[in-house]
Amino acid sequence: MDERQLRILRELGELGSVTAVAEALLVTPSAISQQLRLLQRSVPVPLTERDGRRLVLTAAGQALAGAAIEVETALARARHTVDEFVDKPDDSVSVAAFHSAAAAFSPLLIRGLAGPGCPRLTLAGEDVAQDHFPRLTRDYDLVLAHRLDHAPPWPSTVTVTPLLHEPLDIAVPAGHPLAGKASLTPREVADQPWITVHDGFPLMATIEAIATAANRRLDIRHRINEFAVVAEVVAAGGGLALMPRWTVPPHPAVVLRPLRGVHARRHIDALHRPERTARRAVRTVLAELRRAAAAIRGRDGGARDRGPST
Repeated sequence: MDERQLRILRELGELGSVTAVAEALLVTPSAISQQLRLLQRSVPVPLTERDGRRLVLTAAGQALAGAAIEVETALARARHTVDEFVDKPDDSVSVAAFHSAAAAFSPLLIRGLAGPGCPRLTLAGEDVAQDHFPRLTRDYDLVLAHRLDHAPPWPSTVTVTPLLHEPLDIAVPAGHPLAGKASLTPREVADQPWITVHDGFPLMATIEAIATAANRRLDIRHRINEFAVVAEVVAAGGGLALMPRWTVPPHPAVVLRPLRGVHARRHIDALHRPERTARRAVRTVLAELRRAAAAIRGRDGGARDRGPST
């Protein structure tokens, strides 16, 4: 039995005829009769009987019709609860982000959603390999993920909201001879020691592209995924590194220089399962992420010595 069949039984008890029930529910009498037959198959005792030309409820049918009222009441209460949950503006929203995105976006989200009636943020750091980001949407409402331009697109199982298309520059110690150049080529940087991320993480493909363009293997000395640590190692003379232009705070002893001859950009996207945005609170956070992305792009200026934009 299902909700519709129980409602038909209830209406039959109240209205007294199949025709009247059909008119009330805006369907044909034959459709009402079919649903009653399907309901009868699931019950071992007769629910209806003939009273002249009319179909009326038996005692068992009246008992089930009474129970149908309780079922409809419970379902209505459940729907109301769901509606409140979906439309609740200050509901909790979980956001996971990799390190540099968390550092750039989290303060803007917290400040932008600090007022009364705003969603309650639950933030988490998740530094994973690129192909693991979609899996995180099982556990979080929104996942900030990154991939390089030429990397495979995100799978169709997740919804993607683009946030940033961020250039990747070469991080050079401020006193290094390469710091005096307006931009750098793969050949100019290939003979330097390098600091990179671990294998499987975004940016490694660009490192490999630099080596290919320079026709030589890079001397990778250190593997560090946290850009704040990378900046400190670059500043200390530990090597060169790829550094995102907008999402990493400037370091006073590090300059960024655009890379020529290799396409070096990454996408930062918000991933989520399609059903998550049925909730008003999630939509609010997603809109705030877009505003934060615009503010982060707007930092591209005199904040640090980057050289000319690409």
